[in-house]
Amino acid sequence: MLPLSSILARLAWAALLGSIVGLERLVRRRPAGMRTGFCICVAAAFFTIVSAELARRTGDPSTTRIASNIVQGIGFLGAGVILRERGSVVGLTTAATIFATAALGMGAGSGMYLASGAACLMLLFALVVLVYVENVLNLKRRFMLFRITTDTPADMVTEIHRVFSEMKLPMDNFQVSLTGGKNLIQFDADVSVRQQEKIVASLIGPGMTYEMIPVERQTE
Repeated sequence: MLPLSSILARLAWAALLGSIVGLERLVRRRPAGMRTGFCICVAAAFFTIVSAELARRTGDPSTTRIASNIVQGIGFLGAGVILRERGSVVGLTTAATIFATAALGMGAGSGMYLASGAACLMLLFALVVLVYVENVLNLKRRFMLFRITTDTPADMVTEIHRVFSEMKLPMDNFQVSLTGGKNLIQFDADVSVRQQEKIVASLIGPGMTYEMIPVERQTE
C-alpha cells in the first residue's frame, strides 16, 4: 500500500493544479471555478489511487477499470455545461477544461508530478494566451443580431453604413421599423470580438439603446 504521506502529497498536488485552473475560469467569470476545479481534480486523483490499491489488494491486474470510468463520468459532467443559448452553442471551452482538469487529477493520483504540472501549464496556455491570439488575428467570429433603438433613424442608418463600410463588414437583413414610438434598426453581421467592441464604441450615443444577440446563421 502507498504510504499515507505519498497519498496526501498526490492529493495536495491535484488540489493545487485544480485550483489553478479553476482560478483562471473564475477570473474570466466562467463556470467551473476554483471549488469545482479543486473537487474534480482531487476526486480524479483519489479514484486513481483507489483503483490501483483495489487492484493490488484483490489481485486483479486490471488497474484501469475505475480510471476508464472516470473518463466517462467526467464526459457526462462536461456535457452538462454545454448550452444552446439564443441560437449559439456556449460552454464548450468550460466542458473541455473540466475534462482536462480530471486528466490532471489522474496524473497527480498516479504520482506523475512533472507530467501533470507540464500538462497544467499547457492547459493554462490554451486558456490564457490563445484567447489573445484569437482576438489579435480576429479568428473568433460570431454571427450577431444588432438591434438599435433611436430617435433619429436617418442619421443612425447613415452612420451604421459608414462604420461597417470602413470595417469592410457586410450586413444582412437590414430593417428599419417603428416600435413603441421608437425607431428600431436591426441587421445581422458576422463579427469578431474586437470588431464588436469597435462597433459599439462608434455607434453608441445619447437617446439610443443597443443590443447584440448571438444568432444562428440561416442557410438554404
